[in-house]
Amino acid sequence: MELIMKLLIFAISIFILYVVIETAVRQGINSSVIGKYVEQKNSQVIKAAKNDLDD
Repeated sequence: MELIMKLLIFAISIFILYVVIETAVRQGINSSVIGKYVEQKNSQVIKAAKNDLDD
């Protein structure tokens, strides 16, 4: 029973660590200059693709 509890606590700890790291990286990329540039370029590409299909 002790082994199962240790494994469960370990799994929960790893999951929490994963969520924290993923959130930090995502927010860091989105708030960076390069992230904003890529987002702007992607929105322009999407708008251009929609306009081509409308004709």
